Amino acid sequence: MKKVYAPLLTPLAWLVLTGQISFAQNLSSKANDSTTPLHLLQPDYPVPYGQPRIADVTKVLNRVYDYLDSTTPAQLIDRQTGQSVTNLTTFNPNAIIKPGDYRLTSYEWGVTYAGMLLASEATGDPRYADYTNKRLAFLVSLTPYFRAQVTADPQANTPLRAMLAPHALDDAGAMAAAMIKATRSGVTRSGATPTGRNQVNFRPQIDTYLNYIMKKEHRLVDGTLARNRPQPNTLWLDDLFMSVPALAQMGKLTGDQTYYNEAVKQVLQFSKRMFNKEKGLYMHGWVEGMSVHPEFHWARANGWAVMTAVELLDVLPENHTGRAAVLDQLRAHVRGLAACQSGSGFWHQLLDRNDSYLETSATAIYVYALARAINRGWIDPLAYAPMTLLGWNAVSTKVTDKGQVEGTCVGTGMGFDPAFYYYRPINVYAAHSYGPVLLAGAEVINLLKNKAFEINDSSLQLTQKR
Repeated sequence: MKKVYAPLLTPLAWLVLTGQISFAQNLSSKANDSTTPLHLLQPDYPVPYGQPRIADVTKVLNRVYDYLDSTTPAQLIDRQTGQSVTNLTTFNPNAIIKPGDYRLTSYEWGVTYAGMLLASEATGDPRYADYTNKRLAFLVSLTPYFRAQVTADPQANTPLRAMLAPHALDDAGAMAAAMIKATRSGVTRSGATPTGRNQVNFRPQIDTYLNYIMKKEHRLVDGTLARNRPQPNTLWLDDLFMSVPALAQMGKLTGDQTYYNEAVKQVLQFSKRMFNKEKGLYMHGWVEGMSVHPEFHWARANGWAVMTAVELLDVLPENHTGRAAVLDQLRAHVRGLAACQSGSGFWHQLLDRNDSYLETSATAIYVYALARAINRGWIDPLAYAPMTLLGWNAVSTKVTDKGQVEGTCVGTGMGFDPAFYYYRPINVYAAHSYGPVLLAGAEVINLLKNKAFEINDSSLQLTQKR
């Protein structure tokens, strides 16, 4: 049987407490309804059941940190010699960022940088924030070095092309949001750079990202952010997260209502087209001009959507005219997601198709979003906190001793047939899970600090003692 965090009474203990032990010892038959409180037998749970300890959650986060810190070097090297490049006054066309297990400028790593910041806040451990600050400062400090090369060829295969000449929301949104969060938290004051300087200004790079989102990304006639793949004028649910959190954070950083208004508009216009109110779930893709929209409720895309709502509400002013609509949308989506959680705590690759595989990154995103919404008072903790902790318990089983995360779907385009989603590979090097695991663990720690739980009548319940 699997570990149960909050121990239950065994049948023997129950007999002792109720004074029936001597009678039970005289029975030669095995336990039955007359001799044993069968409702107190421990189920064979597939993942740990009950309230996790903060110390155990922290251990999981520490394993992830140790792995990522050792496998994502912030170093510029010569690709031919392997030697460090420290002279930034003369451009070396062979200069690259030292290869690690993951790319430091990807949208997945934008989520990871944000997760490290939240983990530092939740645990009080400065190493997490230092991870983000060191790598963001390293990247931003290299932009002057690579600018001429990218200006000459915006499609050049250089380490910083996505930063200096973004050509998709994937290039811009998550990284921009992380940089703004780092700026707002103040951690940029101690960044390490290849030349040893300690002060790095992220704002010019933030402006480059936001300029792309606001002025350059393709849009529908009504301004909804769109792509021209795989079909013309296609909406990808993923793009909510690749744009809105950055817009919302920019609103917070600058106080400019334009960014808040744009963020709210995107959430509501995507939702109008892509949210199935009966199921409480989003479809993954929508194509302008199609009379029928095949609905595949891909888990990670729904994760990006619910995370977007949480990130927006986090900074959207209380008096903003669109706040109530965004909050209603979040609550409707949470209800739909809650109905799809499996008995093991995970969610399926296709949320409403239980024969599709259980997927880790989406589960971690839901845990983060639910815990954050509970901690902010946006959803009912009595209804949603137990399932949130069950989700974390499930995710924790996928973090190896080495700190890698198993069970994560690789990067995924948009399809109109089920086989496409059912058979997307999973891979331990799929970068999409690390940021969500850090965010989920950090917000679960905050939840455990704020709420008390107990095993009541064999089930995990929020206690009313606090």
